[in-house]
Amino acid sequence: MEQKVVTPVQKGLLISLVLIVFGLAVYFTGQTTNKSLNSIQYILLFGGIVWSCHYYAKQMNGNVTFGNVFAHGFKTSAFVAALTAVYSFVAVKFLFPDMMEMGINEARKQMQSQNNLSEEQIDQALEITRKFFVPIVIGSILLMFALIGAIASLVGAGIAKKNPKDPFAQPLT
Repeated sequence: MEQKVVTPVQKGLLISLVLIVFGLAVYFTGQTTNKSLNSIQYILLFGGIVWSCHYYAKQMNGNVTFGNVFAHGFKTSAFVAALTAVYSFVAVKFLFPDMMEMGINEARKQMQSQNNLSEEQIDQALEITRKFFVPIVIGSILLMFALIGAIASLVGAGIAKKNPKDPFAQPLT
């Protein structure tokens, strides 16, 4: 009986759920402005994509090429990016609208600490940020997840055990 291969969508769903649960834990513990804690999501994404590539090659019994494994990993990361972007839109717009204000307040603190902008300039910049907050968040997620997904897919394809069988080779009789 042939083993059924877990699809990139299924793996992407699992990785997305892990990232969403992690994000909720960060939010509910009040650590949304903790940059080092927030960077853990990228480590989770990277590890999940590498695992996806490795597991795919294992399920195929090594009968894969570098390109096959890379494509599988990148498809997985694309699904994770899309699903996470949709979740982020829903979270910022409907579930946790205070996330935008927390982000705006953090940006204000950073701008004030630089001491090279007047209060009026800071207010103007933050008003523009407020208008485009959701597209900025979604664009950032898509860009970062695609970049990290591509790198992780390269790493995963590089470390996956590959022993492709030549379909044209015939045993000598």
